[in-house]
Amino acid sequence: MDRIQSSDLSSDSSSGHAFGSRFVTPLFIGSALNPINSSIIATALVSIAVALGIPVDQTSILISSLYLTSAVAQPTAGRLSEEFGPRRVFLVGIATVFLGGVLGGVAHDLTTLVVARVLIGLGTSAGYPSAMLLIRRRASALGMTAAPKTILGGLAIAAAATVAVGPTIGGLLVGWFNWRAAFLINVPVACLAFTMATLWIPRDSDRIAGRSLRETVTRIDLAGVLFFAGALTALLYFLLSLPRVDWFAIGTSAVLVLALTAWELRASNPFLDVRLLVSNLALTRTYIRNGLTLLGVYVILYGLTEWIEAAHGFSPFNAGLILIPMGAMSAISARIVSRRSTVKPPLIVAALLMLAGAIATLFLTSTSSVVAIIAITALFGLVSGTSNVTNQTALYEEAPARTVGTASGLLRTFGYLGSIGAATTTGIAFHGGVSDVGLHHVSVILIAIAFVVLLMTVLDKQLDRVHTRPFQPARLSETAVPHAPLEEARS
Repeated sequence: MDRIQSSDLSSDSSSGHAFGSRFVTPLFIGSALNPINSSIIATALVSIAVALGIPVDQTSILISSLYLTSAVAQPTAGRLSEEFGPRRVFLVGIATVFLGGVLGGVAHDLTTLVVARVLIGLGTSAGYPSAMLLIRRRASALGMTAAPKTILGGLAIAAAATVAVGPTIGGLLVGWFNWRAAFLINVPVACLAFTMATLWIPRDSDRIAGRSLRETVTRIDLAGVLFFAGALTALLYFLLSLPRVDWFAIGTSAVLVLALTAWELRASNPFLDVRLLVSNLALTRTYIRNGLTLLGVYVILYGLTEWIEAAHGFSPFNAGLILIPMGAMSAISARIVSRRSTVKPPLIVAALLMLAGAIATLFLTSTSSVVAIIAITALFGLVSGTSNVTNQTALYEEAPARTVGTASGLLRTFGYLGSIGAATTTGIAFHGGVSDVGLHHVSVILIAIAFVVLLMTVLDKQLDRVHTRPFQPARLSETAVPHAPLEEARS
């Protein structure tokens, strides 16, 4: 593990502690790249279809390809960060985003664009889990039992707020330039993040020197990664195929899950620690709660936006503008919640807000005012910001220190399962056409989901014991302490 020298922190003297702006800024940018790329492409799909001379529905693969890639790559990037060093993985990820942005910007066919989106998905997936591991290790280096909650809140803000503003940014880029800008925007951002990370994030220790190829493969648990990727790919294909039931896909996923479980129970260094998920039910509940909550948020983000365009005749760009308050409320709530020392009360509030928003959606019709629509999306923005921060904090406290990279990636994976579940839900509800009746069906499903999340939260006694410890800034004289022993002790 890294040895943090006082020189690494001296540049942050304006903040007075180790988690200053120079350390966290590239981490926030890297973490925001994935969620914003997941939604920024939405307003460019029609333009891409026209430019390439293909039906619009074929361009949906540009969305699903990034979702699928990210769902698999997030925990994989976390494991690679644990084995090879989070800074190395972060920089490789940013470089991959750069390549994907360039390739997408010069592409002339759909296949090349799909490859570009896969590269962007792979690269952006490294940002969040490696950032979480870098923060965890720096906290351990300073003898802290937890990182500042405001820093964890910043990561959540980067994820929650950027998803909602993605369509707006995409609309502006396509309107001012053309569809290629939705890819090329990654180039300057990647250059900026790479430069800042190179200059401001301490180097990883040389932990891989002298390892044989066999030892490296064993430590990564490559077989476990492949089983996990196969099972998740088949499951996501099944979800995307609904309402048509693809029995082969779901059967394949079930067989691979069984194979994954059998393998991981015997693996010396499992990629997916099945025993931990069974024994640490608090961590497992956090994954499920996060996935269900984001399913509700994404149903509103996608389904309500689609309904707005059909019912009110708004353009994709104007529909994106309506979502700006959702992003703003997400950022504000995440900022407020990040300063609290407990996680259960905010999670209960988030569940109640989701329930209220779901019930309110039941009363929307094609004659409803834009103000009413904005109010409902703002409610779900509060849900997004509040739940992102608190679930992330719960994971940070519940996951073993040595596996926080993989655990953080899995949290994002469950979020992507929620987003794809949302797409499936809206697809089924609007199967016969976008209408008020379909929206009300979505609302009923949302009410059921919100009720389940509320029950899970209220009845979870473990959440009563999750508190964020107060943060005490470290003196520069303390920062020269090597943190490997500290990290090992907490592992």
